[in-house]
Amino acid sequence: MAKEGRRVQAVALAKVKDDLSRYLRLATEDEIVITRHGRPAGVLIGFATDDDWFEYRLEHHPEFLRRVAEARTAIREGRAISLEELE
Repeated sequence: MAKEGRRVQAVALAKVKDDLSRYLRLATEDEIVITRHGRPAGVLIGFATDDDWFEYRLEHHPEFLRRVAEARTAIREGRAISLEELE
């Protein structure tokens, strides 16, 4: 799924191999889908900042995702504590 405001560009693997640095720069702004024989084979992800890299790692970290799922379950089951209750 492309992030809001990002375009999706499909690029042949041969083109990416010939000019990887160009496509890596483009990947900071657009989603680059690498194709092999016209079929999607992978995605090139670029990071404009260190924060972008951190967010990507966090969004894909299994332990973080597990804890978010547990928190959502607790909220649905009424086991959550509101911010007001913390004070």
